[in-house]
Amino acid sequence: MEKINEKRGNGVALLPFLIFVLIYLISGIILQVKGIEMAFYQFPAPIAAGIGIVFAFILTKGSLDEKFNIFIKGCGDDNIIIMCIIYLLAGAFSSVSSAMGGVEATVNLGLTLIPAKFITVGIFIIAAFISISTGTSVGTIVAIGPIAVQLVEKAGLNLPLVLGALIGGAMFGDNLSIISDTTIAATRTQGVSMKDKFRANFGLALPAALVTIVLLFIFGKPVTIPESQEYTFNIIKVIPYIFVLIAAVSGMNVFVVLTGGIIISGAIGLGYESFKGLEFVQHIYSGFKGMTDIFLLSLLTGGLANMVSSGGGLDWLLYRINRTVKGKKSAELGISTLVSLTDAATANNTVSIIVSGQLAKEISKEHNVDPRKTASLLDVFSCSMQGLIPYGAQLLMAGSFTNGSVSPVQIVPYVWYCFILVIFAILSIVTPFGNRYLAKNPWDFVNNKPVKEV
Repeated sequence: MEKINEKRGNGVALLPFLIFVLIYLISGIILQVKGIEMAFYQFPAPIAAGIGIVFAFILTKGSLDEKFNIFIKGCGDDNIIIMCIIYLLAGAFSSVSSAMGGVEATVNLGLTLIPAKFITVGIFIIAAFISISTGTSVGTIVAIGPIAVQLVEKAGLNLPLVLGALIGGAMFGDNLSIISDTTIAATRTQGVSMKDKFRANFGLALPAALVTIVLLFIFGKPVTIPESQEYTFNIIKVIPYIFVLIAAVSGMNVFVVLTGGIIISGAIGLGYESFKGLEFVQHIYSGFKGMTDIFLLSLLTGGLANMVSSGGGLDWLLYRINRTVKGKKSAELGISTLVSLTDAATANNTVSIIVSGQLAKEISKEHNVDPRKTASLLDVFSCSMQGLIPYGAQLLMAGSFTNGSVSPVQIVPYVWYCFILVIFAILSIVTPFGNRYLAKNPWDFVNNKPVKEV
């Protein structure tokens, strides 16, 4: 049987995904240059994915039924289905809460408590706190996104910058949280403890977060200073958001959190006669419909990714990267590149770690790379890439709250935390920076455990 790092794969299998990405990006760029409003939404992303899928069916070997089964298996992946249900519930919560006046009340409360010049920094810190507590970047964006957009409008802030801060804070926790799927995948594939991986990661994530906070404080001030005024709000209408935040931080299941938020918002809306019973149900369905694009795109890209993987596209990436590894530093750079490209191909950071994990472990053993460092790099680069690809769930979700006024591509340059985290991670590969914990507790490659514990 061929070893994983000896599988040459098939580079041609990557073409369908490349076609999808190029159609999505190039069409948006061309329309943007022509000055067409909402350029990146004129060519629907699910259609671009569909074109890639057609090419995947042409290029993938096997009968039509076999190809279809591979595609459906990818669409029906547990992670994809869970994400899609979260999308629907998030849309319903946003729609019902807005209809009963919750968004306006929460925005006014935020403007009363937080000076406009601190809102951008505040959103990053709050998102970081929620995501590290809950381990979910998408859930964090769902909870804060609608409020952030409204705060931007009232405080005269730069919307792409604020959304970039939100995504950055969300990815901070996704990368660092001990209950995040990415942490679980990284530690399990490398055979290290969550505690050790957290400590190895913390030396990179904290400095990156601090630098981001400083930059947001300097550049996150309002574009226009809003007039001084009193903002009125009904604290009762803020309760659904308080519930969602507290429930999420406490570790409650995201489905229970969002369902509870919908029920509480509906009860308040009915109590204050913001809508009637039938209208409540219609608002829920309206929220569902608002997530149609992202729902379809997630399903289709899941199926496309599985076809690319089945055709040998990911094996080709693994083989090519492994051939370039010559020493410890190049091994760490190879592992980082591997998981980054895999995430770009699958648009799922957890899946990219699982796919890359076994080869990364083999590379680590061969070149004496501390497995705690390997786990850290897998998590850092997968989460950074996930926060920067415009077709990833995080950017798509953030863009969906703007009603088409800001595209995911426009947000990418402002996700400063992810860029800074990558810089610090590369520094940790080529210099001793960020490796203090590993240096104090070196790995015993004979006994496959830390020399000592602290």
